[in-house]
Amino acid sequence: MVRSLLFNVLFYVTTTAFVVLGSPLLFAPRSWAMYALGVHARFELWLLRVIVGTKMEVRGQEKLPQGACLVAAKHQSAWETFTLIPLLRDPVYLMKRELFWIPFHGWFSHKFEMIPVDRDKGAAALRRMLREAKERVADGRQIIIFPEGTRRAPGAPPDYKTGVVLLYDALKVPCVPVALNSGLVWPRRSFRRYPGTVVVEFLDPIPPGLSKAEFLKRLEAAIETASNRLLAEAGSDPPTEHPPRHRRA
Repeated sequence: MVRSLLFNVLFYVTTTAFVVLGSPLLFAPRSWAMYALGVHARFELWLLRVIVGTKMEVRGQEKLPQGACLVAAKHQSAWETFTLIPLLRDPVYLMKRELFWIPFHGWFSHKFEMIPVDRDKGAAALRRMLREAKERVADGRQIIIFPEGTRRAPGAPPDYKTGVVLLYDALKVPCVPVALNSGLVWPRRSFRRYPGTVVVEFLDPIPPGLSKAEFLKRLEAAIETASNRLLAEAGSDPPTEHPPRHRRA
């Protein structure tokens, strides 16, 4: 608990420092700001490893296409909201539009050209999101989406939304499923952090051109099968949202 508290304090302090001290990058080329974003992610991963004892293992990174693609990742924790950044060449997240209103955070989100999502604004907002996604794909970027929309506890029944299907159908690029087990060491709705190893596994890309139903079926099967395998490797039997202190991940 002490290590969790120390890490959380340092995480928010150093993140604030990165944002405030890096504010001149708002006027620099976007590539400079993206590089700094990757540095921040690596620094927080280092803090997590040194203070808590949480490591990261990456598998299948060679499966990522050279050009633009859609990256559909399992979402169990806040961990993957920043740690996927340095694993990709030029990533962009889909983000709730409200986050763009936060000083500094929102300004940098515009700088990074993240894609705002208005979940309750209807067809016009959806068209705007798809238009911006197509622009990012035209620039050769990788678009990160969490198909379930929100964090799910390890082992929870899958709840995939239609947004990822709409993006896949509109963008006409490969989709790379991503499995992970971050919820075992960084549980949602908890300040506790646990020692262990978070495994991120990039799976075989799904080619463009499939029907919407076939794509969703293949995507869900790939992510859920691999994520459950990672949970089993970690000794989670059964998976729990708040793992015991002795459990390794």
